[in-house]
Amino acid sequence: MDKGLIPRRYAKALFEVAAERRDDAAVYSLMQSLAASFAAEPALATTVANPFVKVDDKIALLTQAAGGKLGAADATYQDFLKLLGTNRRLDMAWDIARAYIDLYRSANNIYRVMVESAAPLSDKDRKRLEAIIAAHVGKGSMEYDYRINPALIGGFTVTVNSERLDASVANQLKQLRLQLIG
Repeated sequence: MDKGLIPRRYAKALFEVAAERRDDAAVYSLMQSLAASFAAEPALATTVANPFVKVDDKIALLTQAAGGKLGAADATYQDFLKLLGTNRRLDMAWDIARAYIDLYRSANNIYRVMVESAAPLSDKDRKRLEAIIAAHVGKGSMEYDYRINPALIGGFTVTVNSERLDASVANQLKQLRLQLIG
């Protein structure tokens, strides 16, 4: 069976319940925090997968990792964690979180935008770039992630979901080299 199929099914079920309870946006925020915690701390996945760690301890750990604040969405999240614990699927929490994030973004027309630049962009350049991206994408909203990558030498790259624009000096030099060789 496809390992991604099970997390997607759980994510879809969570999304439907959260939407029914009108907690989908808050659960989305919790899932973003959870995914970020897994990415920042690799030992979290190992601990959650450890069969010697009690289910209640795993649930407490996953609650802490999501940054829960005991609101209405946390009740939905806690119910979900209990279901995962009962079904012995807590080790899939990271995959489920990523699948939920994808579902939520798709349902709400949210685009993930990654901007890498050789040096920090000024506020003016950021606003100009964001306006160009918004015009390109059209309807929907964007979540921006700005990163510095000195290997670009100059310029920037923009990735919107899976579409990429590379306006870096490193790419231009690579293209020039390919033209000279070919």
